[in-house]
Amino acid sequence: MEIGRPVRTRIRNLSQNYFKNMKKTLSTAFFSLCLFYGMTALSPADVPVKHTSFKPGEIWTDNNGVHINAHGGGILYDKGTYYWYGEHKVEGDAGNRAQVGVHCYSSKDLYNWKDEGIALKVVEGDNSHPIAKGCILERPKVVYNKKTKKYVMWFHLELKGKGYGSAYAGVATATKPTGPFTFLRAGRVNPGKWPLNLDKKDQTTEFTKEMPDYVRIIRRDYPGGQMSRDMTIFVDDNGKAYHIYSSEGNITLHIAELTPDYTGHNGKYVRAFVNRYMEAPAICKHKGKYYMIASGCSGWAPNAARSAVADRIAGPWKELKNPCVGPKAGITFGGQSTYILPVQGKPGKFIFMADIWRPKNAIDGRYLWLPMKWEGDQIKLEWKDEWTLEDL
Repeated sequence: MEIGRPVRTRIRNLSQNYFKNMKKTLSTAFFSLCLFYGMTALSPADVPVKHTSFKPGEIWTDNNGVHINAHGGGILYDKGTYYWYGEHKVEGDAGNRAQVGVHCYSSKDLYNWKDEGIALKVVEGDNSHPIAKGCILERPKVVYNKKTKKYVMWFHLELKGKGYGSAYAGVATATKPTGPFTFLRAGRVNPGKWPLNLDKKDQTTEFTKEMPDYVRIIRRDYPGGQMSRDMTIFVDDNGKAYHIYSSEGNITLHIAELTPDYTGHNGKYVRAFVNRYMEAPAICKHKGKYYMIASGCSGWAPNAARSAVADRIAGPWKELKNPCVGPKAGITFGGQSTYILPVQGKPGKFIFMADIWRPKNAIDGRYLWLPMKWEGDQIKLEWKDEWTLEDL
């Protein structure tokens, strides 16, 4: 049966409108998909921020757009590259114990950091191992030994399940700055050795509970070795390396010389700041003198920073004033010292590195870097919301 012209015209118009509307719908859908995937591709997590300044206390992202995870850290400069080592934290209170290990990042300019992965991993499946998952592993510092061509990492270690009762120093080595580091040993420091600056009459293991702690503890710990908690490592101009750590229940700092290969102690050490309850030591050498920044003992809560100067690393050390000035100077701007970084290419210029601890959610800890200035022997740290290397 032949369809009449009016009907054919009507069918043709309906078909044209259908395909026209379909084309419009598909075009809109395609545009929406492009917009969605375009926005996804340009999200902050996928396009790292190019940092051109330091912003103390703010989120500091790495090359993957993730907040840097290297707390209580220290920095090694090696062959044109800076390497930042620190405690890898996880979320919540569990992050206050070592669940992963020591994280490493690298940088050419100190602003932008590349994630190099875990340099020293904790041991899983063996709770008896000194660095078993769940131990406390803090303040890792790495130095390079020119004689052995090894990278040597030292850290404060507390055995799993022992709280802060172990007070060990741990050491590991690697053939590359990024690791992997191989754990060597951990334990108390310099067993059977007296400090070089301890009076002969006090070199006895006899003690009573009634004695002041600064007299009693060093005698008590003489046979098995001295306690080692918050710490740093310093290599002097002559190549000698020193382990500086809180000892005697955090009452006194010890400054101990390392062996030529940097993997042990040679038995020579001194006491400094006796009965001053100092921790978080950081040290540098400036114009021939040694300078130290440390903190008092108040747990995770910040307190006023301390500073000191000496003509020799073994002392005597002269304690100076709180180096911080301005608002929140009485609590080190909310942070605690961890390292003093000499800036390459800028002789006599240093960066003060500190941590803002967040123990309830450890992974959210922040970094507080500030330029160091001097007024005579007194270090001066002034808060800056934002600054660059040109401000040194």
